[in-house]
Amino acid sequence: MSESEELLPQLKEQLSDFELEQEDLELLDLELGESEPGTFVPAPPVLAVVGRPNVGKSALVNRILGRREAVVQDEPGITRDRVSYKAEWNGRPFTLVDTGGWEIGAEGLNLSVAKQAEVAVDLADAVLFVVDAMVGPTQSDEEVVRMLRASGKPVLLVANKIDAAHQEPEIAGLWSLGLGEPYAVSALHGRGVADLLDKALATLPQTSNVAGEEYIGPRRVALIGRPNVGKSSLLNKATGTNRAVVSDVAGTTRDPVDEQVEISGKIWRFVDTAGIRKRLHRQQGADFYSALRTAAALERAEVAVVLFDVTEPISEADIRIVQLALDSGRALVLAFNKWDQLDEERRIYLEKEIERDLAHVDWAPRVNISALTGRHLEKLVPALELALESWDKRIPTGKFNAFLQELQAANPHPVRGGKQPRVLFGTQAASRPPKFVVFASGFLEAGYRRFIIRKLRETYGFDGSPVEIGVRVREKRRR
Repeated sequence: MSESEELLPQLKEQLSDFELEQEDLELLDLELGESEPGTFVPAPPVLAVVGRPNVGKSALVNRILGRREAVVQDEPGITRDRVSYKAEWNGRPFTLVDTGGWEIGAEGLNLSVAKQAEVAVDLADAVLFVVDAMVGPTQSDEEVVRMLRASGKPVLLVANKIDAAHQEPEIAGLWSLGLGEPYAVSALHGRGVADLLDKALATLPQTSNVAGEEYIGPRRVALIGRPNVGKSSLLNKATGTNRAVVSDVAGTTRDPVDEQVEISGKIWRFVDTAGIRKRLHRQQGADFYSALRTAAALERAEVAVVLFDVTEPISEADIRIVQLALDSGRALVLAFNKWDQLDEERRIYLEKEIERDLAHVDWAPRVNISALTGRHLEKLVPALELALESWDKRIPTGKFNAFLQELQAANPHPVRGGKQPRVLFGTQAASRPPKFVVFASGFLEAGYRRFIIRKLRETYGFDGSPVEIGVRVREKRRR
């Protein structure tokens, strides 16, 4: 038994002189378990939702998921990327893919959106082709049908916006598309969606014929930052495909785009998020819901990569996004993008900005990259691994208390009001992120708590992870 472990019973014994609550006793007996490694499993079947703009694809996706996940607004072209969601019906899991609107003669950004829809069909096991039943078949619908027939995938024709029984005759004209029976649904009200899902699941295989295996593991990386800093370009370079729609127009991404990637032999799940323009309460429409999705994606991730555009000064928005990552408790990596465009003069100013504006996260690993060219992309891996190792880190209770006793002996808490608070005992209450609780005989000032965290970092690293210290002040029992 080590010296630090021998000290534990003695330190715990002195706590018996203090008033402890049941929650305190449970915390003292807490032992943090080990995290489980990831593994490969067969991917669930993939169901893609395609159609012209504004026929209700994202509304149908939300109805199937049972929650407002996809960004919906009463104007065409809100969805731009193909976005995958984990779904389940009658106990059977599947992946649901929402796509942007497909239309003929598309140019520029709309052409990129249409291409993403075509890729989604190629990577699906079956397709829901959504049309606006109240409009009837259009020339664009007929072009989509040609594309779907060429794919050879099973297709279910979904006649959307049939909100009541008296509207059902409207679907008769859709037989002309040659895809068989149209399924009348109302994505808005949920009418007919259950029957549609029963038919779709009967069409899908038990496991995907196109997606192969997926890695079920804890390593989820959220790419966050202001609009146009290169988040989608980074995702595309990491996947080696045009996975996300990229445009010089700021704010192209609206839904979080989730993709499994491999960098330097390591598998990650990258989530490209919408750029955060301004404070949430000042945003409207699609931007407001995109910001909410970004915050939700961050909550589901384990490490946040905050991207900065080095060709522009670090702004208040950049600092606010870093704070968003800190508030979420995720591990943190700072990625300085467009490094290949940096000249010497701007480099000098950038270092000063980092020193001034990012001093509070000087513990976060920094990586200089070019998402467009892929320069130094492999350097992301050790930075991510370091941050996640710190985020997962567990310090044995004996070692932590030996550290506290040594620190307190060398740097005791200042005397306040004739009293000097003492740290009695400490334990790590959680990891991901690391949270420590110390029992003290009096209130520990914020400055002293920051001092403990700084010394913790010097001793145990914690590079790339926030660290929290909670203090429980307990008074001596009255005799």
